[in-house]
Amino acid sequence: MDMVIVWIVLIIALIVIEIMTMGLTTIWFAGGCAAALLVCLIGLPIWVQVGVFVGVSVLLLLLTRPLAQRFIDSNKVRTNADSLIGQEALITERVDNVKGTGSARINGQDWTARSVITEQTIEPGEVVMIRAIEGVKLIVGKRIQ
Repeated sequence: MDMVIVWIVLIIALIVIEIMTMGLTTIWFAGGCAAALLVCLIGLPIWVQVGVFVGVSVLLLLLTRPLAQRFIDSNKVRTNADSLIGQEALITERVDNVKGTGSARINGQDWTARSVITEQTIEPGEVVMIRAIEGVKLIVGKRIQ
């Protein structure tokens, strides 16, 4: 009967932690605890309970976390500068990483620009793809035709 209380306390603690963090980290272990509680109520030994806890927790983690993560990430909206990644920009000043020069215009705004390939220079008038943003600099690369 003591293990019943342990499993119930663990389930409650893990659910409370999950509610507080909303990180999809402990809910899988709460499921493992629930399965172990059922095995405990049947009367199986502690080593079986722990095995069921570990097995079910790992199984839930491996099978459902990627699906849940994809669902959560699909609602994420990139804002501000992050939304520029993947868009095209027009080079307005020669991009030369060695000389530390370069600028690009996107959505009517001028940005400092650097090439994703250090040795590569990009001439004014070329349209590039924004690969990343580092601080206030666009990291750009030539478009693949």
